[in-house]
Amino acid sequence: MMAVKWTDGHSSPILCLNASKDGLVASGAVGGDLTVWGEDGTPLGHVRFPGTDDVTSVVFSHSCPTKLYAAHGESISILDVRALKDSLDHFQVNEEEINCLSLNETENLLASADDSGAIKILDLENKKVILWNLQKARALWITHLQEDETEETEGPQSPCQLLNPALAHSISVASCGNIFSCGAEDGKVRIFRVMGVKCEKALGFKGHTLGVSQVCFLPESYLLLTGGNDGKIMLWDVSGGVEKKQKSPMKQTHRKKTKRAAYAKQGGNSSSASSVGEEPGKMSPKMSIEHGDKVNWLMGTKIKGQQNILVADQTNCISVYPLNEF
Repeated sequence: MMAVKWTDGHSSPILCLNASKDGLVASGAVGGDLTVWGEDGTPLGHVRFPGTDDVTSVVFSHSCPTKLYAAHGESISILDVRALKDSLDHFQVNEEEINCLSLNETENLLASADDSGAIKILDLENKKVILWNLQKARALWITHLQEDETEETEGPQSPCQLLNPALAHSISVASCGNIFSCGAEDGKVRIFRVMGVKCEKALGFKGHTLGVSQVCFLPESYLLLTGGNDGKIMLWDVSGGVEKKQKSPMKQTHRKKTKRAAYAKQGGNSSSASSVGEEPGKMSPKMSIEHGDKVNWLMGTKIKGQQNILVADQTNCISVYPLNEF
């Protein structure tokens, strides 16, 4: 599958991507570069933050499509994409480089996770950091990915694969809210189901010959995108493995329509999904793309009404793959 390449003329590899509900795309790059793109791939604005810190995470506002949150080094800047060079606000609450930002739906809390393993919660309304009483906090569920190393998997395996630990690289939550996926350095994809205060592994399969750098559920579906250090991008339908015991599903009508449409276009039927879910060792992707470069960031978004995959890799380009059949 051929990709459309977006480039803004800068030479820095792109590390992260995010899209607004109005179709704008923001990218963060090595060396502090941040670019905002239009739906046609035209760069609409660019800023380079002071210093040499990488832009590691960008998040659009839920309520205001022109507001953007960007993490660079240990700092967070709030920007208006119409005037990127003038920050609306700036915070430094983390002590080490920030890896990821997450904004809640009501947009009053912004979480930032950094290299120290700490997660800081920023109260955007009162502009202060929330401190949690960790003496009273307790984990509801803990799993060690290393524990399932004895599970059967199939597919090609490089010699170095045996040495790769099961480090978690990326997590994505499905629209239903209680199913999430995890991509790890050992090349496996794991799907978990949250049920009350319990969590169980619903599915596990070998996704890539090298580490799974990115996982991303497509909106309102159980279609999962994965990207790897092996330069491959894959699309998986994990509905057969998660729907058997799913107690907090999306709307049943929507799920049935999604499944019927997908299998009709693939010339298959719903029974094939069940067999896939029951035999995770034989899981096969619905689509596989030989991208060629290590995937730094991956997401699915609609551009001009059509579903697309946006990919950031070791180059200074954003690759856009169409997903019209899904």
